[in-house]
Amino acid sequence: MSKSSELDVLIARVLQPGFVGPEVPDWIRRRLAGGLGSVILFAHNMQSPAQLRSLTDTLHAENPDVWIAVDEEAGDITRLEAAEGSSYPGNLALGTLDDVALTEAMARSVGARVRAAGMDVDYAPVADVNTEPRNPVIGARSFGSDPHLVARHVAASVRGLHAAGVAACAKHFPGHGDTMVDSHFGLPVVEATRAELERDMLPPFRGAVDAGVRAIMVAHLLMPEFDTEHPASVSPAIVGGLLRGDFGFEGLAVTDGIGMEAVKGRYGLAGAAVRALIAGIDVVCVDNDTTDADMDELTAAITAALRDGTLPEARLVEAAERAAAFAAWRREVREASETGSASASSTDSTDTDSITVTTDAADTTLQADGLEVARRVATVLRAEDDALPLKAAPHVVEVPLRHSFADRLAELLPGTTRAALADVTDAAEIPADRPLVIVVRGIQRSPEELELVTRLVKDRPDAVVVDLGVVHTDPGGAAWIASYGASRVCMQAAAELLAGRQLCT
Repeated sequence: MSKSSELDVLIARVLQPGFVGPEVPDWIRRRLAGGLGSVILFAHNMQSPAQLRSLTDTLHAENPDVWIAVDEEAGDITRLEAAEGSSYPGNLALGTLDDVALTEAMARSVGARVRAAGMDVDYAPVADVNTEPRNPVIGARSFGSDPHLVARHVAASVRGLHAAGVAACAKHFPGHGDTMVDSHFGLPVVEATRAELERDMLPPFRGAVDAGVRAIMVAHLLMPEFDTEHPASVSPAIVGGLLRGDFGFEGLAVTDGIGMEAVKGRYGLAGAAVRALIAGIDVVCVDNDTTDADMDELTAAITAALRDGTLPEARLVEAAERAAAFAAWRREVREASETGSASASSTDSTDTDSITVTTDAADTTLQADGLEVARRVATVLRAEDDALPLKAAPHVVEVPLRHSFADRLAELLPGTTRAALADVTDAAEIPADRPLVIVVRGIQRSPEELELVTRLVKDRPDAVVVDLGVVHTDPGGAAWIASYGASRVCMQAAAELLAGRQLCT
């Protein structure tokens, strides 16, 4: 093999593209044959469980050493259940209950689904401590605002995913919880001292490492305490110094999507990828709609950086070897699951509505069901006499959601109608003879929504407000309900509180 061919293989191991559609495109097949080390799948790649398993089997057949990643956080962020909404309550709900064994059981169930679909790595759990209630991107994806609570639930999630035969990946290192900018659209800056970071943000990542997490995803955010110029994902001080040095982490370091504006807007796609590898990253996650041309551009930029010495070849070799070792381990796990552990795998992957887990502390069995957990955590925070349950089908005004809360409520109260909150300018536009339900998702995250809801409940003091996100600001009204998540089961549990009865399940 020529030197250039060897370099091409090394580069192929450290780039992780996504692709569009439910079938493997020809350019992915070609690159798999050339040593492409990993791919990431999203909801747009998934049509049905059978189709998804066929897709992952095809990828593994093209290159048995390829490993397949997915962002299956469950709760608010789901790929496997994107069409219907997640049947799991999500991290904030679990953190609110603070039952570590339950969190581990839920993670094991999620992992069983990921493994049954033929995927190797789950980019979960979210280890961010959501200390900023107005955070636009983390919110209910976090277990909460207490770093020690988050740490114990992150560790439990890692154990649960690993018990299911799926590699966990804690994210978004060193912590995206204390931000007011979404790194998809801009560069967040975390102004905190080292002592504050150690106290408020880093404990969950230490917990993940102690639990044996196999991978850590590094965020695109600026932390001047460590590096005044480079975002974390392209910062040698954070990847090489903090993660590798201080944490002693020897597993796989992965970037958040390199196509996100926080770094792409600053360096360009190829420039960000090169800088990430220089910083100490092992695998560059490209984007959900990567093209063959993108991969050519990235490969050319990395090759040029090797030639001019910007990227030391030893650094590329280190990243590629770590990625290859991870791939070899995943192949062993996958093959073992398909042979000696086949019967156990079948049980774990099909029984996903209820999970049985035995705790070491007490020889007892815990049964966990996503909807029942959501029902346990959904709460009436405040209600005036006779405000609940609703006496008639309401009119619902709701924030933009992938799935409508009004649809869930209509199953219990037929005749429920809905409108977008953004389309309502004043209470005069709302039917006066119907109960009013206002649905928000962490109302404090949007000053405009907070102002509008405050105005609406002033004119309609009988309104019931349902918050599907981080509860922080009392919006007023006759009742205030918290679901601690916007997953399908969280919405259902909140709808049942409004209706005063449960859906038949």
